[in-house]
Amino acid sequence: MTLGFVPTMGALHPGHLSLIEAAKKQTKFVVASIFVNPTQFNDSDDLNRYPRKEKSDLEMLKSVGCDMVFLPEVEDIYPNPKEKYEIDLGFLDEVMEGEFRPNHFTGVARVVERFFSLIRPDIAFFGEKDIQQLAVIRRMTEIRNLDVDVRGVETKRETDGLAMSSRNLLLNESQRQEATHVFETLKYGQQLIKEIKDVNVIREKMVAFCKNSKLELEYLELVDNQSLRSATSVDNCRACIAAYCGKVRLIDNMALF
Repeated sequence: MTLGFVPTMGALHPGHLSLIEAAKKQTKFVVASIFVNPTQFNDSDDLNRYPRKEKSDLEMLKSVGCDMVFLPEVEDIYPNPKEKYEIDLGFLDEVMEGEFRPNHFTGVARVVERFFSLIRPDIAFFGEKDIQQLAVIRRMTEIRNLDVDVRGVETKRETDGLAMSSRNLLLNESQRQEATHVFETLKYGQQLIKEIKDVNVIREKMVAFCKNSKLELEYLELVDNQSLRSATSVDNCRACIAAYCGKVRLIDNMALF
């Protein structure tokens, strides 16, 4: 029997459910986890603000035929909380999310490795909205020589293009409208690449476009779609962005080619 696994931090939305649906199509038995992982938060306030909706989460998982839900406590995942976790993620831990969220990806790798050891899935599914996280998990799986196939699932979007995220629940009405500028910036990049073949010029124009809004841009990078290293040409180029809308941090990415 092929076991599929979808790890989540709860506050589920249709994007999460698309992961379950992908797992249902590709495996025989699907396990989802709900666990707000403290080791991947750099800011305790951010951890405390993270939305928690366990009852509705369970109802949503049931509605799409998830076979089992794992609801661990912190002590289940980290029975020895002072135990050091070390992994060399290379440049992935130094750029974009790695630069602005120190130790974040170490926490991600740690919790996913722990889940893999407990659940022992054949295939694990992750959303491409967190494209760098997907690369980190693949890297961790390779380093640890784990027999898990890590698969990405296309980003699920609202009708206005905003990438679905649990953090969207923290936006007020006016912020929710302003947040669509993230998607508009990425679409603008797709238009630019049809006419401009210099990645530096494209990035500069996208940054200027994004800053013409109420968003506070943290980074906007053009990277190679496979390696996630800085793009040197428009071939296989992907734009990755992080911006604050009020106190809510939004991330997104999109292939420009």
